[in-house]
Amino acid sequence: MAFTNLTIAAGVALHVAVLARVMLRPHREPASRIAWVAVVLAVPLIGVLAYILFGEVNIGRKRAERVRAVERRMLQAAPSPPADLANLRAEIPDRWAHLFRVGRSISGFEPVAGSSAQLTPDSNAAIASIVADIDAAEEHVHVLFYIWLTDGNGCRVADALIRAAARGVTCRAMVDNLGSRGLIKSVQWKAMQAAGVKLGVALGISHPLLRAPFRRVDLRNHRKIIVIDNAITYCGSQNCADPEFRVKAKFAPWVDAVMRLEGPIAQQNQRLFAMDWMSATGEDINELLQQPLRAPKPGFVAQVIGTGPTVRYSAMPEMFEALIYAARRELIISTPYYVPDESLQNALCSSAYRGVKTTIIFPARNDSWIVAGASRSYYADLLEAGVNIHEYVGGLLHTKSLTLDGEITLIGSANMDRRSFDLNYENNILLYDPAMTAAMQERQRQYIARSRPVTREMVRDWSLPRRFWNNTLAMLGPIL
Repeated sequence: MAFTNLTIAAGVALHVAVLARVMLRPHREPASRIAWVAVVLAVPLIGVLAYILFGEVNIGRKRAERVRAVERRMLQAAPSPPADLANLRAEIPDRWAHLFRVGRSISGFEPVAGSSAQLTPDSNAAIASIVADIDAAEEHVHVLFYIWLTDGNGCRVADALIRAAARGVTCRAMVDNLGSRGLIKSVQWKAMQAAGVKLGVALGISHPLLRAPFRRVDLRNHRKIIVIDNAITYCGSQNCADPEFRVKAKFAPWVDAVMRLEGPIAQQNQRLFAMDWMSATGEDINELLQQPLRAPKPGFVAQVIGTGPTVRYSAMPEMFEALIYAARRELIISTPYYVPDESLQNALCSSAYRGVKTTIIFPARNDSWIVAGASRSYYADLLEAGVNIHEYVGGLLHTKSLTLDGEITLIGSANMDRRSFDLNYENNILLYDPAMTAAMQERQRQYIARSRPVTREMVRDWSLPRRFWNNTLAMLGPIL
């Protein structure tokens, strides 16, 4: 009897402690607190375990200390300015300057002029371009992917790195431990290592249950970064894989957009890669970052924006909201995953209410049924506000893009969901250039041409069980 009472008392104490933690944890949205309190009270044992595993964005004390140590070292490794510094200063119209100030507040990168870009035609063309640039590399190649498969395109990039290493080019390749777990165990990984390619793994997942009380186990490095000779970089949504994406073939093809960029913007992506590399491997490559900046050629203004669990809370949604509220004429967004917080949903509705032509493109079939249901719960309010919603047919639209008034583009790895906002390391590039934005808008309009419009009548005709299901998933959004 005494043992039973002690067990009950311990259980009650544990629940009280967890509920207190939910209420006292900093940077927690009220909706998230309410959701976690409801889960812990409704399903006590499962709720407590779920909160221990997934309730807090905690990367771990030792890892956080490593990241801070790397940041301190990198601050001392500022590159020397080019001789023609005036050409590097970004000339941004006043109406857009505040957007780049938001970006600077996130990653510390100033907007820089002198970059050029091409939007690659499709996924295979992007990989072919990457391979060609690796084959032409003279000094170093740095590659980071969330997902790197051992399929045709994955092996092409691996083989190119092996060739580059064989001719004396320093190659570093880094992958996320979960997203690229197949590659890490593959013969291609061993072949790269044997050829002299330096390999790194981000955010290890060994012994997840033992590590759960000390750091959240589902934090991931979702970035896609390629930097070649400190002069060429790539940014976009594409992982290192065939568009057929055979691990989820029934949703294929994966439809992505990737930009190949040259100029000073490559040096900002270089620093973002170096931060991840040094934090994960311990190798100090600050000497590489101290190379003088190259005097830029004529080109547009751009800025790298890197977010993640060790960057300030709510950085990515702040960037999205700043862009949305800046729109005056037209706003086009494509994203495969849409689980917004309340302020982001309100920003999109506000855009349409004030007369901005606002369009958002989702995939018709999503590889995550949870996200698909949660996303559709927001359709009614978006449509009521006047937002145009299109669902892409013929593959999984994976492109994460935003164009603003024909002049501003944001492209990269971040989705408009809570995982990208809070849990993933992401990389995006913000640029001001009417010509490049026109190219991105043309790609977005191609997506719209291959999509079916969603109307208010269609949403009103959804069955009661379907609406109940979608709204239930959305209600759990703060804890998913």
